Amino acid sequence: MVTAAPPLAHPLSVRHLGPNWYATVMGTAVVATAGAALPGHVAGLRGVLCGVWVLSLVLLLALLAARSAHWARHRDQARAHLLDPATAPFYGCLAMALLAVGGGALAVGRDVIGLRAAVALDAVLFTAGTAVGLAAAVAVPYLMAVRHRVEPGQATPVWLLPLVAPMVSAAVGPRLVPYLPPGQARRTLLLLCFALFGLSLLATALMLPLVFARLLTGGPLPLALTPTLFLVLGPIGQSTTAVGAFADVAPVVVPEPCSQGLGALAVLYGVPVMGFALLWFCLAGVHVWRARRQGMRFAMSWWSFTFPVGTCVTGAEALARHTGLLAYAGPTVVLYGVLVAAWGTAVVGTVRGVVRGELLAGPRPAAAVPRPATARTTSGAVR
Repeated sequence: MVTAAPPLAHPLSVRHLGPNWYATVMGTAVVATAGAALPGHVAGLRGVLCGVWVLSLVLLLALLAARSAHWARHRDQARAHLLDPATAPFYGCLAMALLAVGGGALAVGRDVIGLRAAVALDAVLFTAGTAVGLAAAVAVPYLMAVRHRVEPGQATPVWLLPLVAPMVSAAVGPRLVPYLPPGQARRTLLLLCFALFGLSLLATALMLPLVFARLLTGGPLPLALTPTLFLVLGPIGQSTTAVGAFADVAPVVVPEPCSQGLGALAVLYGVPVMGFALLWFCLAGVHVWRARRQGMRFAMSWWSFTFPVGTCVTGAEALARHTGLLAYAGPTVVLYGVLVAAWGTAVVGTVRGVVRGELLAGPRPAAAVPRPATARTTSGAVR
């Protein structure tokens, strides 16, 4: 006999509000940032993007307040989140939410709040986001090693989240370089972003094989986690965006040979890496299609369709700038269409789930009687 499901939560309850909710900020902010660099000009688009960025800022402030209340009123639950290997990696989302809104301030927010305020806001959020991202990149793997007791078969793309946050810093940091005094300040920030790029890239290279091996040997992810396969696109697209940003500001920061080298890196790194992004996009898409046919319903994991795809949009934009090829400008527009559709779907599902109290409800209790064991056939099916 199975126990009854817990009652639905009040829409304003914060007890079960986890750090994964910052994904709503990331996914919203990237719609504005990616749209700002699209090739061509669409009348009225800039105003819409400004509105989307303002929405991301409001969401960030609301979530920071709600999560502060969560830590103050439900410290036991907050501690449980840190000690849960399925939830702790989402603390990387806090850093990326701060960075995404800050980067959007200079991309489109300056039209709303003015350039001076946008630079100040971006500087504050970049500093805070980078500090939180570095802390998460160290603390979460440490907890996984000494407290979580995880096994290779439990690996999911969610494990990448705290390691991707420094890459987001590397991608948005160069926007601030032109607003610093020439000389040491500009060069220090650029090289700091380059170091963050290397930190995140190498850490991701260590973690990604675990995720891929689990997918091949352990079978498809559970239906609710299948959208997280798109998280792998995050470090891929964001790293391509980062090297493009380095090349954009290099001429005013470093001497000629180095600036040319960074320009070459933007192409020599970005082209093959975005090729892998295409492969993974197709692989993840097929898994999602299969999961939908098997009854996958909306969950907060659907926000995985937004920010990672947005980084691929900005990565393709960077390649279009530095190669001058329409072969990258065209897919940029197509990918942005996918991003907007995914964002709209996630927003509708989230609003509906919050109103109904489903998304803020506690986890369902375990079954009183163990379920029958399942076994994989040689074809990979589950019976």
